[in-house]
Amino acid sequence: MNNYKKQPFIPAIQKTSTLVGLATLSLVCFIISINMKTTDVSPSYENKVMAAQLMKKSMTVLKDSRMEHGIFIDIENDPNETGLVGSPFSLITTDEGDLDAKLTTLDPNFSAAIVDLMHQVNLQRGDTVAILMTGSMPGANIAVLTACKALGVYPVTITSIGASQWGANQVDFTWLDMELILFDHELIQAKSIAASIGGRNDMGRLLSPAGRKIIMDNIASHNLHLIKKSKLAKNIEERMETFGSIQPVKNYKAIINVGGGVASLGTSFNLKLLPPGVINRSDITDIGRPGGIEGVFAKFIKENIPGLHILNIKPLTEQFNMPFAPIPIPEIGSGSLYAKERYNLTIAGICLMLVGGSVFAIGLDSKQKIKEHLKQHEPDSIL
Repeated sequence: MNNYKKQPFIPAIQKTSTLVGLATLSLVCFIISINMKTTDVSPSYENKVMAAQLMKKSMTVLKDSRMEHGIFIDIENDPNETGLVGSPFSLITTDEGDLDAKLTTLDPNFSAAIVDLMHQVNLQRGDTVAILMTGSMPGANIAVLTACKALGVYPVTITSIGASQWGANQVDFTWLDMELILFDHELIQAKSIAASIGGRNDMGRLLSPAGRKIIMDNIASHNLHLIKKSKLAKNIEERMETFGSIQPVKNYKAIINVGGGVASLGTSFNLKLLPPGVINRSDITDIGRPGGIEGVFAKFIKENIPGLHILNIKPLTEQFNMPFAPIPIPEIGSGSLYAKERYNLTIAGICLMLVGGSVFAIGLDSKQKIKEHLKQHEPDSIL
């Protein structure tokens, strides 16, 4: 008796060994794909690092200056011990302030973010920009000025000295005092060319007479022109004339606003609807409201001069995937602001083609073998 039993027909695609092989190949390709990543370094990487290093040195110089006067650092409200966080109240405090926003701008990497914004509006070495500042965010002020120095962009600045809570609101250490120290150490290219009291109506309306006098005396001690007219609109116009005295307004390559100064932003549009970052003409006109006073920033923008709006710090940091109020301060050069890691699409594509091709080849081969087997009319076929 013949005990030989013919093996049943099994297509390759149904064989355990084939399925195990495909699974193994897929797993290997998956592991290769997720581990083969590429890093896209920011085209402005060197400028960003330079700006951040300049800001770090600037913060150190200012802190050392404060320490020389025996100033106590409030580590509760200044956890990174920068020495540049102001007090909740002082004679030159104009408004409430967001402490977390102030802490966020006191990060040298914030200067690198400003460099990124400047690249977005195509600022080049040798360009001149108009800058509007207040005393409310000294960190952001430093970031803008050090970014200008790193890029070789010349700043023409007008400042309102009054400051909100936690800003440069110490009567013996205003923004003008900080600015002078940085200029003397050659960390920034230029000082403010004029200044105002700031606060309500740009005239310190909610400050005491003593507070207003402190600011005016501070401006005088720095030999700066005091912008102090009878109305907000006239203060705005004098700012425009002051910028125009340096060069025609149309020749400025950008207008940069830091903070929420009323003379800078005016009342001609809904400020809450203006996003931080790069601003163009349509961004202003789309949120305009009748009857308001047009600020310096809007006047420049309507001349089709690109603007950078440095306010509403949290959504601004979200644009760059930066931490908000970081403790401790992140290292310079780290994070997606400087370089972004992504999957290598070439390797992933090759792996996909390899796995897909293998499945297709085995499927095609199995189909042909099944056809051949059916032609032979084998009754014991297993399909």
